[in-house]
Amino acid sequence: MTVWLLPLAVGFATGILSAWGVGGGTLLLLCMTLLLGVDQRTAQTINLLYFLPTAGMGLLSHGKSGLLEKPVLRSAVPAGLTAAALAAWLSFSVDTELLRRPFGVYLLAAGIYILLQKPTKP
Repeated sequence: MTVWLLPLAVGFATGILSAWGVGGGTLLLLCMTLLLGVDQRTAQTINLLYFLPTAGMGLLSHGKSGLLEKPVLRSAVPAGLTAAALAAWLSFSVDTELLRRPFGVYLLAAGIYILLQKPTKP
């Protein structure tokens, strides 16, 4: 009966963190693979499905607030879509075990970078 409790708690916590812009999707991926035993590719798929509506709502919210820089979007969106398609293709061409270590190194480097950043004044 409590099998659903941990996934519910993880989803709730990462949803809140995503709303704050903290990187809840990354934490969701880690929780699914490390705590819940979900296969890496399945976790990536779930994470993408989780991200799309979250990103859409963020885009709408920022658009209404006038915080979108349209010239930047015009160049970033095509480049981002191309890179995402190539990365998706590459992820199915490479063994999952080869992807885990670079991703772990990336997460560690990003975490250290954030910890060492000097706070900016608002």
